[in-house]
Amino acid sequence: MTVLVTSAAEAVALDGATIAAGTRSGELMHRAGTAAAAHIVLLLGDRARAGVRILAGSGNNGGDGWVVAADLAGRGIPVEVVEVVAARTDDANNARESAAPALARAKRPDDGAAIVDALLGTGSSGCPRGAVAAGVGAMAKARAAGAYVISLDLPSGLDATTGASTGAAVADVTLTFGSVKRGQLICRANCGRIVVLDIGLLPPSPDEQIPEMLTAGDVYPMIPAIPARAHKGTRKKVAIVGGSEGMAGAVLLAAHAAFRSGVGLLRLCVAKGSVSAVHGAAPAALVTEWQPDAEFDDSNAGWADAVIIGPGLGKTPRAKRLAEHVFKGKAKLLVVDADGLNIFARDSNELVELLDGRPAVITPHPAELGRLLQRETGEIDAARFDVALEAARFFGAVVLLKGTPTIIASPDGEVRVSPTGTPALATGGSGDALAGMIGTLLAQTSDPFASACASAWIHGRAAELATGDRNSRGTTLEDVLRMLPEAWQPRRETLAAGVLAELPAIR
Repeated sequence: MTVLVTSAAEAVALDGATIAAGTRSGELMHRAGTAAAAHIVLLLGDRARAGVRILAGSGNNGGDGWVVAADLAGRGIPVEVVEVVAARTDDANNARESAAPALARAKRPDDGAAIVDALLGTGSSGCPRGAVAAGVGAMAKARAAGAYVISLDLPSGLDATTGASTGAAVADVTLTFGSVKRGQLICRANCGRIVVLDIGLLPPSPDEQIPEMLTAGDVYPMIPAIPARAHKGTRKKVAIVGGSEGMAGAVLLAAHAAFRSGVGLLRLCVAKGSVSAVHGAAPAALVTEWQPDAEFDDSNAGWADAVIIGPGLGKTPRAKRLAEHVFKGKAKLLVVDADGLNIFARDSNELVELLDGRPAVITPHPAELGRLLQRETGEIDAARFDVALEAARFFGAVVLLKGTPTIIASPDGEVRVSPTGTPALATGGSGDALAGMIGTLLAQTSDPFASACASAWIHGRAAELATGDRNSRGTTLEDVLRMLPEAWQPRRETLAAGVLAELPAIR
């Protein structure tokens, strides 16, 4: 099932296209409100007896709140609407009037009632002001005292496009309509658990390039099964080139991730000073010393089905010569990470020429991509959804832009967003492990885009499994690596009726 990742403008356009095709705007509001009410009942369970207090704003988000109120009252749930700002749109006013009879009969909620945030929606921007800001503050105090807060569409004050959250509400659960919003994936902390509800929006036209969020249903079919009669050759061969003196750990982390991702044979090509350490820590791998001035590719990269270059490579002239040998040689499929990118920061056109359109994945974080494109890191991060596609087209390769969220873009215009992960991944070596995973899948599938998508999602899923219900602070990269076998195990998502996707709260 396709789950779109929209900016505020794209979300409004999807609504508009559905309305233009014949669905009344009031009907869309009714669908959103009744879908939210049904899910609120599921979320609260027995706690619904304490009731629900809804804070309604002046726009259509407030209108959604009035529809929720009428639906809950019709179910016999105690409910009250606090009209923080009077309704100003026709649809919101109509929803308010329609809710009045049911609310007149409803019981008042208890002090321990859940709170529904229906103050500001997708179309809002800037910090909450005036009465709305006071309403957000009241919700924050109630939540600090133990109240359960549910936001409709997104926490009030959170920018749906940029994720800017100054003065924004903080929710335990966000019920969003039709698509997940970019800002929600950028600022997960304010959203709590995110539930994407289906309200019957029409899909975008084929010429609209709206990113799609990866789900378990997308990812597991991308991962090839290992046959019962597999041998190390059928599980494919990967070479990892890096590990300069003092940086052997980067290659080892990539190697451990490759082994836990199902590689058949692994060759680690490292500097002379790293050979002994790598040999002792990765006995299942073949280990060879760098020979940058020899026919490196024939004896190493040419042996492999896929080559990972960059983990711990260094940025010396010697490392650059080595990289050039790999690029110009017989490497069939490439993953370019870390220093494999940094050595071309002064002239990214050289990297374009060396890639030469071959199947490849490059895996920059925002600072690395900024250096390659001669832009500030903040500029890359602020425009990550768009700049990843721009970079993929420039380099002629799949680009996996790390961060929150991770964006995967292909030169032909496909863009996917991986929502998985926790702050446990914000540590040195995490990218090296991801490179090892991508290289393994790339060797087994020869599909750069699918390999990058699946690996990014599984990498994040392993972090979620490692973190569990704990805080991420004490979760190490070693904990994440130990969870990779479980994360690779296919699982079926069980979603409630009318739910397109569900994302856990970030811990």
